[in-house]
Amino acid sequence: MSDTSFHDPLAGLVLPEDGRQSETARGIQRGAMRYLAARGMVGVPEFCLASGRRADIAALDARGEVWVVEIKSSVIDFRTDRKWTDYRLHCDRLLFAVGPDFPLDILPEDAGILVADPFGGGLVREAPHHPMPGATRKALTLRFARAAAGRLMGLMDPEALRGIEL
Repeated sequence: MSDTSFHDPLAGLVLPEDGRQSETARGIQRGAMRYLAARGMVGVPEFCLASGRRADIAALDARGEVWVVEIKSSVIDFRTDRKWTDYRLHCDRLLFAVGPDFPLDILPEDAGILVADPFGGGLVREAPHHPMPGATRKALTLRFARAAAGRLMGLMDPEALRGIEL
């Protein structure tokens, strides 16, 4: 008799909150990630770019196209944080993810808009396509894979990552 049961080692694991995001931003992030998944994309939240900047979400589709999604939870957040201007060098498409009550007319015209809440999201404006150079894409895709795999390993066995730089 063989045991055909399978135990998922990740069942019940919850990602820790880092305390940087408001409840509103976490809800927008969740809805944006759900939208991306429904579109066949996978995302890594709080993704560290080669520039040292941290993208709210980096997402990858099956063809290798990379999106950076910048979450804006309020008008004040948008007006005081301009680091997103550097993100274009690290993606094929740049989008803003905002809540349903956010005034869309203040967002830059050359970026996509995703309106999201904790239950999902919808694309309001397609992001212009600005393809990255091949070498940048390769380096970013490798960084993406290592970040995603490292986070998964860290959830399964935090001690396994000692001494590994992601």
